[in-house]
Amino acid sequence: MYYPDLSGRRIERDRHPAGRPAATGGGQPKSIIKSPRFSLWLSRFPSCAPAMAASSLLRSLTRHARRGCAGTGAFSYYRHQQQQLWSPFSTSAAAAAAGARDEAARRGFPGLGPTAKGEKARVVVLGTGWAGSRLMKDLNTSACDVVCVAPRNHMVFTPLLASTCVGTLEFRSVAEPLARIQPAVSKSPGSYFLLARCTGVDPDAHTIDCETVTDGEKGALEPWKFKVAYDKLVFACGAEASTFGIHGVTEHAIFLREVHHAQEIRRRLLLNLMLSDVPGISEEEKRKLLHCVVVGGGPTGVEFSGELSDFILRDVKQRYSHVKDYINVTLIEANEILSSFDVRLRQYATNQLIKSGVRFVRGIVKDVQPNKLILDNGEEVPYGLLVWSTGVGASRFVKSLPFPKSPGGRIGVDEWLRVPSVQDVYAIGDCSGFLESTGKDVLPALAQVAERQGKYLASLLNHVMKAGGGHANSETEADLGPPFVYKHLGSMATVGRYKALVDLRQSKESRGISIAGFVSFFIWRSAYLTRVISWRNRFYVAINWLTTLLFGRDISRI
Repeated sequence: MYYPDLSGRRIERDRHPAGRPAATGGGQPKSIIKSPRFSLWLSRFPSCAPAMAASSLLRSLTRHARRGCAGTGAFSYYRHQQQQLWSPFSTSAAAAAAGARDEAARRGFPGLGPTAKGEKARVVVLGTGWAGSRLMKDLNTSACDVVCVAPRNHMVFTPLLASTCVGTLEFRSVAEPLARIQPAVSKSPGSYFLLARCTGVDPDAHTIDCETVTDGEKGALEPWKFKVAYDKLVFACGAEASTFGIHGVTEHAIFLREVHHAQEIRRRLLLNLMLSDVPGISEEEKRKLLHCVVVGGGPTGVEFSGELSDFILRDVKQRYSHVKDYINVTLIEANEILSSFDVRLRQYATNQLIKSGVRFVRGIVKDVQPNKLILDNGEEVPYGLLVWSTGVGASRFVKSLPFPKSPGGRIGVDEWLRVPSVQDVYAIGDCSGFLESTGKDVLPALAQVAERQGKYLASLLNHVMKAGGGHANSETEADLGPPFVYKHLGSMATVGRYKALVDLRQSKESRGISIAGFVSFFIWRSAYLTRVISWRNRFYVAINWLTTLLFGRDISRI
């Protein structure tokens, strides 16, 4: 029989009558796994960990194959591993590993201590939103290491998130893995992504306290704490949905800011549709179950209402014809919808949504209960699905930080997006705002603001690194360059039924181009398709739009 050699030659071996290789060299078969040529080939791997694991596995399979006839080595290896898995030794080893991890956490996270002289500076970024992702994408990783600490390993393309709730787009189409945005976090030796939350900051020691995130997964390790030293620290941790302290919002409403929010909305919507078709449900219960209420008339609330009404008109009436007359959408807003848009566009959006069957209610929510909400005039509004989209505010973590705050409780920054009271700390995105001392207005919590700030700060830090000010306490005023200036590029929103709004004014008071209709819808789709970060996701989005147009939305509840 012939055995392959790594050099490409074939080595002939005699076969034992029982099926085993003939013994050579002292009665033991020669193994290619132990050959010097294999070790030399193995050493060429850029990362030794996978190679060593593969080598160990191959040696184990070879060793166990000798114990029986051909074809039983894998079973022998599996049985041996099962015996090891359930042995008392493995339990004690796991306990020892947990103890070592706790001890490492008490001492500080090894390998992420302060950078030494001559090493690359370390930039620690908190968050993977629009601001943090654009910052990490543009950072020059040949001049610095990047460590990202965040509870998610991807960026969410929020302008298209509402489309995933009703099956227009798949969820993966709006989620961009961080490793694709900045490959260094998965390839460079000093750059990492750490699935954790920042729980505290020590500006004097240039360290942050972190705790791992497990999301309550069954069988997951208990969360543990560790420290990360930084040369530059960037807060890009975003904001959280505003509830205005209204009772019951957090318990009963669903926000629309993350992919798991969209997944929950879709599952609840499809569940209500299927339950309403089951015999035994009363007319009143059916109407309540199929009443979808959206609170908040901003772009997110309007776009979700438009997508939902389009889903009802195109898909529900065809596939759930028994309950098509019971499903309704109500949009609750205290003032006018889309307040930042031109007045003509606001009126157009209102008319289009009314034509699609959306009911408008002007009022303020005072209380949210399990199956109904109560307005300020005492009116009770029953619901089967409640989506809360009333804007964002500073998170509890941001409020707890010992830094000066801008109006609204955000982290206060100067014209260069620095936190002025501490050294080497910056803040960008929804978690930051200009201090009153700068004389600048707090910028709105928009994706284009966050992305522009991330791009600016990446350029600033690259300049600082090049000037030799990358390490802790080495930055000077001369290193910074021009301050950040924001220029609004306009706003867009879709209202369903292949209609959209495009407002290209730079501010509410200025004049500019404002258009609505199908042409605006084409501009809206084209603009966002080009803004999707990777070509992979652009392909996904384009294919999803095409399949939805040809075959309708996916209504599978998975």
